[in-house]
Amino acid sequence: MEAYLDNAATTKVFPGVLERMVQIMEGDFGNPSSKHTKGWEAENAIREATEQICGRLKCEAKEIIYTSGGTESNNLALVGAATANLRSGKHIITTRMEHASVHQPLAYLESQGYEVTYLPVDRHGKVEPEVLKQAVREDTILVSVMYVNNEIGSVQDIGQLSHAIQQCNPNTIFHVDAIQAFGKYAIVPKRLGIDLMSVSGHKIHGPKGSGFLYAKVGTKLNPILFGGGQQRGMRSGTENVPGIAGLGEAVRLIYTDQEQKREQLYTLKERLIEGLLRLEQVQIHGMEGLDLQDTAPHIVSAGFAGIRSEVLLHALAERNVYVSSGSACSSNHPELSGTLQAIGVPDHLLDATLRFSLSVTNTVEEVDYAVRQVGELLPVLRRFVRH
Repeated sequence: MEAYLDNAATTKVFPGVLERMVQIMEGDFGNPSSKHTKGWEAENAIREATEQICGRLKCEAKEIIYTSGGTESNNLALVGAATANLRSGKHIITTRMEHASVHQPLAYLESQGYEVTYLPVDRHGKVEPEVLKQAVREDTILVSVMYVNNEIGSVQDIGQLSHAIQQCNPNTIFHVDAIQAFGKYAIVPKRLGIDLMSVSGHKIHGPKGSGFLYAKVGTKLNPILFGGGQQRGMRSGTENVPGIAGLGEAVRLIYTDQEQKREQLYTLKERLIEGLLRLEQVQIHGMEGLDLQDTAPHIVSAGFAGIRSEVLLHALAERNVYVSSGSACSSNHPELSGTLQAIGVPDHLLDATLRFSLSVTNTVEEVDYAVRQVGELLPVLRRFVRH
């Protein structure tokens, strides 16, 4: 049996998405900027995808900027907003547990003279609205907070955080990295007070290399790519028509019977947690005292005392169980997780933690198989740990 439990890293493309992309690549393969029938067909494919996305977000087509994925969306949001609003200030706020595609652009902006405040989080990985309020200043131009944390599955109260910002400085732009939240929750940016929101296609069974940035009308934003002026000049370059069409189809499919899909994930998550906690010296991070529904439905972070995470990861892979030792986007960088440190995980578990992440394609049998393999490997691997 194979148990792919690394869906926060990437998901398998839905068959319908693949069919739509093949249709575009074989038939409607024109350049959407071309002024002939093939160009119009490609342009129509983009329009159809945009309608799918806008229907979910309750937004206008001009508020969607297609990108190559979450990293580009985050970079465009942060660097684009910071440079466009320079005259209003140079202060930015984020948290200590954002993704590298947020932290690295902010580090770049710091090198350019911007000031970044990194907010602490509680033991569940959540930002307190009052803490955010205290940090917002007259010269705060941008706040960036992740909706669902990609390592531990903590969920921020985006509406409350937006309200806190508005109370202190209504001119401050609110950016939300929704890469792990989109597809799991019904998100209407205007209702939540979101100005900029990043989404990635390959987290929702769409193609890699696809994504978008929602940019509320009136939000000042500079482009970071220059060229032919596509997408109203906000993201130059010939559009990735197959990727965009596949993304639109993935959005349609992931939000079909979405509540049922979410409950299915919670059922699998509960079974996974219960199975892991029956094993010796296992700790689930960020969930103590919380109801299951207060956390994301698809992510479980578990610490295994006495074992290095990479060793257990590779041993599981040999048994066809695929998990992650942290953010897969940073897998080549073995630094200890800033997220786990931010929520106060004990030192001995920082390098002994694995992330299990589920999708609607997973089954109870796969979850049980994974738990069984972990249970068999733990005592064996612990015998070889140097004391």
